[in-house]
Amino acid sequence: MLIVALLALDGWLIHQRSRYRTEIQQLHAGMTTFERQRTDAILSSRDKRLRMMMQLIRLQARWGKDIHLSISVDSGRMYLERQGAVLREIPIQMGPQRRIGKAPDTVQLAIPRGAHTVEAVFGPDDAWEVPEWVYRDRGLKPPATSEQRTILQALGPAAIVLDGGTVIYSLPTAGPLNDSAYTLPGSVRAGAQDLEAIVQNVTKGMVVYFY
Repeated sequence: MLIVALLALDGWLIHQRSRYRTEIQQLHAGMTTFERQRTDAILSSRDKRLRMMMQLIRLQARWGKDIHLSISVDSGRMYLERQGAVLREIPIQMGPQRRIGKAPDTVQLAIPRGAHTVEAVFGPDDAWEVPEWVYRDRGLKPPATSEQRTILQALGPAAIVLDGGTVIYSLPTAGPLNDSAYTLPGSVRAGAQDLEAIVQNVTKGMVVYFY
């Protein structure tokens, strides 16, 4: 029954994809030549502008005077840098972009870009209040109270919390993030030893560049 249900779901998704492509083609065909050219030019301009912004952020990160972290989203690497010198390079896993919940009660988790700042640095004695959406994303029922969701080392023995809620964490041994196959959407996971080695140099207000 499960196989039949999955096959039915695959068939529905393929049908929906085909329908969406047909609708896009029809909309595009209904445009005048000028409208098509203008739409293509806008899309191309936005793409070029985004790439230029990412390049500027990369340069800003590389030559920043103060010690900082920079994260290459596409290559999956995090660097502790200062004025062009790479003090430490760490492999990371980026959490996916995801929308959790059903409208109007939804949470949108996007892969961060640009410059962010450190709001808190967690060590082995710190607890983190796990958001309810994390439990829902894992298919678990959230605990009833915030006290029950506040778990010691829920982000592992070392973690960095950024503005906007993005976290750079290590694999914990307790809580809903205790799964090596799961990476928190919109966040960064690194090895515990690597993260413990750099948090000594991370302070509140430090800039973290994503590009």
